[in-house]
Amino acid sequence: MRSGISLDGRVALVTGAGSGIGRACARALAEAGAKVHAVDVDRAAAVAGEIGGWAQVADLADPAAIDGLPAEVDILVNNAGFQHVAPLPEFPPEVFTRMQQVMVTAPFLLIRRVLPAMAAKGWGRIVNISSVHGLRASPFKAAYVAAKHALEGLSKVAALEGAPHGVTSNCVSPGYVDTPLVRDQIAAQAAAHRLGEDEVLERVLLDRAAVKQLIAPESVAEVVHWLCGDHAGQLTGASLPIDGGWTAA
Repeated sequence: MRSGISLDGRVALVTGAGSGIGRACARALAEAGAKVHAVDVDRAAAVAGEIGGWAQVADLADPAAIDGLPAEVDILVNNAGFQHVAPLPEFPPEVFTRMQQVMVTAPFLLIRRVLPAMAAKGWGRIVNISSVHGLRASPFKAAYVAAKHALEGLSKVAALEGAPHGVTSNCVSPGYVDTPLVRDQIAAQAAAHRLGEDEVLERVLLDRAAVKQLIAPESVAEVVHWLCGDHAGQLTGASLPIDGGWTAA
């Protein structure tokens, strides 16, 4: 157990658990004693096998898939997402729509699904993996920035409605994390800006951060784990930036 915060007896559901931040969160929560439902479109079984959890295969762009996921959980981590980089006039509307379905509608439906059981127990933790792009904007990322800003607002509403019932809701808002999504994004940004990939990392991705390095997924997962402890019952409706000082500037 990394931080000493026990989650023994708790049940968690983590979306996008197949890789990156989601996988790190699933592992951190399991190591703290929680039983974890690992939700992913194609890698759920592998992660569930690693952590001794349950695999839930679901495409979160399909609202019907939410109905097949567990409703009685103590911890919900809304993490699933993807990126697409393009100028606004060239941004495919169908991609924009799918990103909102996965990154806004699915978290809404999941919160709506699990909140009654959390409230009945008098305890619950909702952690929404937002982004520095939920607080700031960058060009060529219309759908992602829109979705993360919406997730920040949704999280605050859940915090206000959950507060009388012992349920907290917070966003964790990292900068650029060393994940497959970001590695793919480096290549896409290189094409959009006509730069080499090393230049993109230094001059585009990390330009506004004071700490000039990608963030480890495990660092984000430890903040998620910390938010799930009993000590964090008064921390709700917040957005915790793990962004190397980006939003401080």
